[in-house]
Amino acid sequence: MAFTVLWLQSGGCGGCTMSLLCAESPDLLTTLRGAGIDLLWHPSLSERTGAEARDLFDDILRGRQALDALCVEGAMLRGPEGTGRFHVLAGTDRPVIDWVRDLAAAARHVVAVGTCAAYGGVTAASPNILDACGLQFDGYYPGGALGADFRARGGLPVVNVAGCPTHPDWVTETLMLLAQGALGPDGLDAFGRPRFYADQLVHHGCTRNEFYEYKASALHPSEQGCMMEHMGCIGTQAHGDCNTRLWNGGGSCTRGGYACINCTAPEFEEPGHPFARTPKIAGIPVGLPTDMPKAWFVALSSLAKAATPDRLARNAVSDHQVVPPPCRTPKRR
Repeated sequence: MAFTVLWLQSGGCGGCTMSLLCAESPDLLTTLRGAGIDLLWHPSLSERTGAEARDLFDDILRGRQALDALCVEGAMLRGPEGTGRFHVLAGTDRPVIDWVRDLAAAARHVVAVGTCAAYGGVTAASPNILDACGLQFDGYYPGGALGADFRARGGLPVVNVAGCPTHPDWVTETLMLLAQGALGPDGLDAFGRPRFYADQLVHHGCTRNEFYEYKASALHPSEQGCMMEHMGCIGTQAHGDCNTRLWNGGGSCTRGGYACINCTAPEFEEPGHPFARTPKIAGIPVGLPTDMPKAWFVALSSLAKAATPDRLARNAVSDHQVVPPPCRTPKRR
């Protein structure tokens, strides 16, 4: 029997759907079909509209159509004044947040696709006039539209496939794990993210790691050096396998020259400083690598800078390789 999925979109840009369409080897529809996943309806990808879509929702709510996974993309909009009427489902005169609550109660699993659906994301940035929140988190805090205690019929809380946007594989693999009954409570981290990608750091696999090791840092955009010290990169703290599971077969933010802004985390949208600038106190970055005590970081940084090879120091502040690695004959005994 097919694993059925209903996809709704709320307050957001639709970027996670755009990312999902970039699934390759195989493409999205081939992946879903091969995994036995039936996409019942998607507002941008399905032919059914209007009354046909409403009839499908009614069938689910009345138990005539089984729903294995409700996927929600975009933040829940609670405003104005808790009515949810900033976002009404066309043709129903009913807020989307109410539809989501009813359908979530009927679904075996509920999946938040993207950081907006998970925690509020960019949609919830100050002054948050829409009163936007995630499905089960309001920023860092449990709660959200469904409440902290919500559990879907399958027993899991909301599965937060966080990212802005999400990697297409994060979505398809999450759905496949749910379809196989292979994703349990232990497979989610403290923020409800699937651990198969969230137990890794963006720092893992970064092509700038040699520069990071010697604290050979970039000072301006397009330079090759590590972007942590001056340019706002927090890949050493960000949860995601972005540099080992590449996007579109070959890219990532840091490989494209952009600092990691930790988009899989709650409240990443308001770091309290410009994204492309590293905040410091007494010259020490405020955001240190995960598990790194400040004293160790200072000591190691001082040693690393003192030992920086000229090749790395010069290449770090250039937009191309100026000094190649030397060729040496391996020593023989």
